[in-house]
Amino acid sequence: MYILELTFECYRDTSLGEAERAIVNYLDMLRYQGQILGREFPTSMQQGHFVSRVVCPEQDSLHPDNQSEQVSLAEQGLHQAGLLAPKLQLLGADLLSDGTDPCERPSWLLLYTSFLHSCSPLRCGDHFAPVPLYRLPTIANGDQKQIIKWQEDWEACDQLQMNGSIAEHAALHEIGEPGSRLARRGADLCKRLETMTGIPVYYYLYRVGGLSAAEERARACPGCGGDWALPAPLHEIFDFKKRQEKVNRIR
Repeated sequence: MYILELTFECYRDTSLGEAERAIVNYLDMLRYQGQILGREFPTSMQQGHFVSRVVCPEQDSLHPDNQSEQVSLAEQGLHQAGLLAPKLQLLGADLLSDGTDPCERPSWLLLYTSFLHSCSPLRCGDHFAPVPLYRLPTIANGDQKQIIKWQEDWEACDQLQMNGSIAEHAALHEIGEPGSRLARRGADLCKRLETMTGIPVYYYLYRVGGLSAAEERARACPGCGGDWALPAPLHEIFDFKKRQEKVNRIR
């Protein structure tokens, strides 16, 4: 991942409120396209311009070729608010972020996230590295907002069950049961992505322990009832994998 600064210069008089709304909308649209990552974008007002700091999957993530129609419309909104399109300055690689997947075409993909991650929730099955969402066909409404919203909900449930103070069991049900509303949403996203890309897309199910390791490994696939235990953990994380079903891990 890479850290960039976006400088929004004023070309005419504007109000702080008008400029703020235009910049926030522009950053939101970049986020829903997967061009910037995370949910907080520090923005400061300087003399005659505004500066935002963002994290991007790649050095050229903000290239116009990666934009959605919504990003283009938000850029027009900047002009209407008296701001120019942002000037970009690459500050360097983010040493605390995951590296972006190098594959031109992964052999399989995995929809996976956790409350610790702010990167793309779509991972390359070969390298377990995040795949920028703007590389993929859009599922609906011209951007990747549905995937981002699924990620936010999954991470919120993961945070609740990790904290263990409120709504732990309800949150665990959502991220660990294939019939939960959250899992059904995720599985539907996987099916649509697989149809549009022609690449197998797996869905991750969370699992907390069990009575014994032997009993856990003997569990049948919750989707088809067949065998799905792996001889060794995949990417040192996943203990189960089933084609066109789910991947799972023992925690």
